[in-house]
Amino acid sequence: MNRPTRLVSTALAASAALLLTACGSGGGDDSSSDKIEGAGDGGSKASASASAKPGGTERPEIKLPAEFRANFAGWTNSDPKLQAVLDDGKEELRAKYAAIIEADPNSKAVAFYDAGSSLSTARKWIKGFVETDDSLIGEIKVYDPKVNVSGKDAAVFFYCVDERESSTKNRRTKKVTATPDTPESVLQYRARLTKSEQGVWQTVSLETVPGGCK
Repeated sequence: MNRPTRLVSTALAASAALLLTACGSGGGDDSSSDKIEGAGDGGSKASASASAKPGGTERPEIKLPAEFRANFAGWTNSDPKLQAVLDDGKEELRAKYAAIIEADPNSKAVAFYDAGSSLSTARKWIKGFVETDDSLIGEIKVYDPKVNVSGKDAAVFFYCVDERESSTKNRRTKKVTATPDTPESVLQYRARLTKSEQGVWQTVSLETVPGGCK
């Protein structure tokens, strides 16, 4: 976060065409609409762990330290299918933050929630923080999630991330560098997910748009 796009480096950029294709494929098994559904009006904060077992698959436990908060607002939906995507999508982001803080590019939790090119680019992104010896502090606000599920195993997931209250902290020098308070520090994440054989919604591609959320 030394600069507005630090948390969403180009290593995380993916094909927008894939996202647009998935967006037009419908809202679920029995839907012909291409509208991305909102995630609900309620608010909630990130849980302390992710050990629940939806679909019978145990999720890895992900913990974030007190000095870094990832707050999720409106992360609920009355549709169980959409909620499952929200749950795994949230933990995918938390896993990457935890890996940065733990200086662990090979995080098993990241590998659990990311697959294919998304996994390799996520590891590259995390490694960038490790190489500069930076960790994360402050607060990230994640809000306005929108989900579209196509068939049984494909989904598109958009959400907003406000990084303006967060900073990097160098592990060696203890120097804190704040994220600039600019519109570019509020980003839209556009993810494509597929459901694994174990029932986990894994992120397979991700595009980020600095300033994409107001």
